Amino acid sequence: MARNETRQRFIDAESVRDRLCYDAESLPLKAKARLAHKARKDPLYVKVLEIAAVVFVAVGALYCWFYFDNVHFHITHAYAHLGYDVAQHQVGQRYLQGKGVEPHPEKAMEWFRKAADQGHPHAAYNLAIGHLKGYKTDLKPGESHQLITHAAANGVREAHEVLNSVCTKGGCQ
Repeated sequence: MARNETRQRFIDAESVRDRLCYDAESLPLKAKARLAHKARKDPLYVKVLEIAAVVFVAVGALYCWFYFDNVHFHITHAYAHLGYDVAQHQVGQRYLQGKGVEPHPEKAMEWFRKAADQGHPHAAYNLAIGHLKGYKTDLKPGESHQLITHAAANGVREAHEVLNSVCTKGGCQ
Protein backbone atom coordinates (compact mmCIF):
# COMPACT_ATOMS: atom_id res chain seq x y z
CA MET A 1 0.00 0.00 0.00
CA ALA A 2 2.75 2.39 0.88
CA ARG A 3 4.49 1.56 -2.36
CA ASN A 4 1.42 2.51 -4.38
CA GLU A 5 1.16 5.85 -2.55
CA THR A 6 4.81 6.61 -3.26
CA ARG A 7 4.33 5.68 -6.91
CA GLN A 8 1.27 7.91 -7.16
CA ARG A 9 3.20 10.85 -5.65
CA PHE A 10 5.98 10.31 -8.18
CA ILE A 11 3.47 10.30 -11.04
CA ASP A 12 1.85 13.46 -9.69
CA ALA A 13 5.25 15.14 -9.44
CA GLU A 14 6.03 14.23 -13.04
CA SER A 15 2.74 15.68 -14.24
CA VAL A 16 3.41 18.93 -12.35
CA ARG A 17 6.89 19.12 -13.85
CA ASP A 18 5.49 18.52 -17.32
CA ARG A 19 2.96 21.29 -16.86
CA LEU A 20 5.64 23.78 -15.69
CA CYS A 21 8.37 22.94 -18.21
CA TYR A 22 7.62 23.92 -21.75
CA ASP A 23 9.53 23.07 -24.82
CA ALA A 24 11.28 26.17 -26.12
CA GLU A 25 10.09 25.40 -29.63
CA SER A 26 6.44 25.59 -28.63
CA LEU A 27 6.69 29.06 -27.03
CA PRO A 28 5.93 32.19 -29.01
CA LEU A 29 8.98 34.26 -30.04
CA LYS A 30 8.38 37.07 -27.53
CA ALA A 31 8.09 34.70 -24.57
CA LYS A 32 11.49 33.14 -25.08
CA ALA A 33 14.02 34.28 -22.51
CA ARG A 34 17.57 35.05 -23.39
CA LEU A 35 19.69 32.79 -21.26
CA ALA A 36 23.09 34.17 -22.08
CA HIS A 37 24.08 37.31 -23.85
CA LYS A 38 27.29 39.08 -24.44
CA ALA A 39 28.16 41.62 -21.77
CA ARG A 40 28.44 45.16 -23.01
CA LYS A 41 31.56 47.19 -22.43
CA ASP A 42 31.28 50.10 -20.05
CA PRO A 43 31.03 53.48 -21.74
CA LEU A 44 34.08 55.74 -21.67
CA TYR A 45 32.60 58.12 -19.08
CA VAL A 46 32.19 55.24 -16.60
CA LYS A 47 35.87 54.34 -16.92
CA VAL A 48 36.85 57.99 -16.53
CA LEU A 49 34.72 58.28 -13.37
CA GLU A 50 36.28 55.13 -11.92
CA ILE A 51 39.81 56.41 -12.58
CA ALA A 52 38.93 59.82 -11.13
CA ALA A 53 37.54 58.19 -7.98
CA VAL A 54 40.70 56.12 -7.50
CA VAL A 55 42.92 59.18 -8.00
CA PHE A 56 40.78 61.22 -5.58
CA VAL A 57 41.04 58.56 -2.88
CA ALA A 58 44.81 58.22 -3.39
CA VAL A 59 45.37 61.98 -3.15
CA GLY A 60 43.16 62.18 -0.05
CA ALA A 61 45.09 59.35 1.60
CA LEU A 62 48.42 61.05 0.84
CA TYR A 63 47.13 64.34 2.23
CA CYS A 64 46.01 62.62 5.43
CA TRP A 65 49.39 60.88 5.68
CA PHE A 66 51.52 64.01 5.30
CA TYR A 67 49.24 66.49 7.09
CA PHE A 68 47.89 64.27 9.86
CA ASP A 69 48.00 66.95 12.57
CA ASN A 70 46.00 69.36 10.45
CA VAL A 71 43.40 66.74 9.50
CA HIS A 72 43.15 65.52 13.11
CA PHE A 73 42.64 69.07 14.36
CA HIS A 74 39.81 69.77 11.94
CA ILE A 75 38.02 66.51 12.72
CA THR A 76 38.40 67.08 16.47
CA HIS A 77 37.25 70.67 16.02
CA ALA A 78 34.06 69.43 14.35
CA TYR A 79 33.36 67.10 17.29
CA ALA A 80 34.10 69.94 19.71
CA HIS A 81 31.45 72.07 18.01
CA LEU A 82 29.02 69.19 18.50
CA GLY A 83 29.59 69.48 22.26
CA TYR A 84 31.90 66.57 23.12
CA ASP A 85 33.90 67.59 26.19
CA VAL A 86 36.92 65.41 25.37
CA ALA A 87 37.12 66.95 21.90
CA GLN A 88 36.78 70.44 23.37
CA HIS A 89 39.68 69.71 25.72
CA GLN A 90 41.81 68.37 22.85
CA VAL A 91 41.09 71.45 20.73
CA GLY A 92 42.15 73.60 23.67
CA GLN A 93 45.38 71.60 23.95
CA ARG A 94 46.03 71.99 20.22
CA TYR A 95 45.49 75.76 20.39
CA LEU A 96 47.72 75.99 23.45
CA GLN A 97 50.56 73.93 21.98
CA GLY A 98 50.14 75.04 18.37
CA LYS A 99 50.00 71.50 17.01
CA GLY A 100 48.16 71.39 13.68
CA VAL A 101 47.13 75.04 14.10
CA GLU A 102 48.69 78.39 14.99
CA PRO A 103 49.14 78.81 18.77
CA HIS A 104 46.34 80.88 20.27
CA PRO A 105 46.19 80.76 24.10
CA GLU A 106 42.98 82.82 24.34
CA LYS A 107 41.09 80.39 22.11
CA ALA A 108 42.59 77.54 24.11
CA MET A 109 41.15 78.99 27.31
CA GLU A 110 37.74 79.38 25.64
CA TRP A 111 37.73 75.68 24.68
CA PHE A 112 38.97 74.66 28.14
CA ARG A 113 36.10 76.69 29.58
CA LYS A 114 33.53 74.88 27.41
CA ALA A 115 34.90 71.48 28.43
CA ALA A 116 35.21 72.46 32.11
CA ASP A 117 31.59 73.61 32.13
CA GLN A 118 30.65 70.05 31.15
CA GLY A 119 32.72 68.64 34.02
CA HIS A 120 35.93 67.61 32.25
CA PRO A 121 38.54 67.54 35.07
CA HIS A 122 41.69 68.06 32.96
CA ALA A 123 40.09 70.99 31.17
CA ALA A 124 39.14 72.50 34.54
CA TYR A 125 42.74 72.12 35.70
CA ASN A 126 44.17 73.60 32.49
CA LEU A 127 41.77 76.55 32.64
CA ALA A 128 42.68 77.30 36.25
CA ILE A 129 46.43 77.01 35.59
CA GLY A 130 46.09 79.20 32.50
CA HIS A 131 44.35 81.80 34.65
CA LEU A 132 47.11 81.58 37.27
CA LYS A 133 49.78 81.95 34.57
CA GLY A 134 48.13 85.13 33.31
CA TYR A 135 46.29 84.01 30.19
CA LYS A 136 43.12 85.93 29.43
CA THR A 137 40.17 83.99 30.89
CA ASP A 138 36.68 84.79 32.09
CA LEU A 139 37.17 83.32 35.57
CA LYS A 140 35.76 85.14 38.55
CA PRO A 141 37.75 85.48 41.80
CA GLY A 142 37.87 82.17 43.65
CA GLU A 143 36.70 80.17 40.64
CA SER A 144 40.19 78.90 39.87
CA HIS A 145 40.30 77.30 43.33
CA GLN A 146 36.96 75.58 42.66
CA LEU A 147 38.22 74.28 39.31
CA ILE A 148 41.44 72.93 40.82
CA THR A 149 39.45 71.30 43.64
CA HIS A 150 37.14 69.69 41.05
CA ALA A 151 40.15 68.42 39.09
CA ALA A 152 41.79 67.03 42.23
CA ALA A 153 38.57 65.30 43.27
CA ASN A 154 38.40 63.63 39.85
CA GLY A 155 41.90 62.17 39.83
CA VAL A 156 44.18 64.81 38.30
CA ARG A 157 47.48 64.34 40.16
CA GLU A 158 48.87 67.75 39.26
CA ALA A 159 45.81 69.38 40.81
CA HIS A 160 46.66 67.81 44.20
CA GLU A 161 50.15 69.31 43.99
CA VAL A 162 48.80 72.76 43.10
CA LEU A 163 46.25 72.59 45.91
CA ASN A 164 48.96 71.72 48.42
CA SER A 165 51.62 74.14 47.19
CA VAL A 166 49.88 77.16 45.65
CA CYS A 167 46.32 77.26 46.95
CA THR A 168 47.26 76.79 50.61
CA LYS A 169 49.33 79.97 50.33
CA GLY A 170 46.39 81.90 48.87
CA GLY A 171 47.66 81.89 45.28
CA CYS A 172 44.47 80.51 43.73
CA GLN A 173 42.44 83.69 44.05
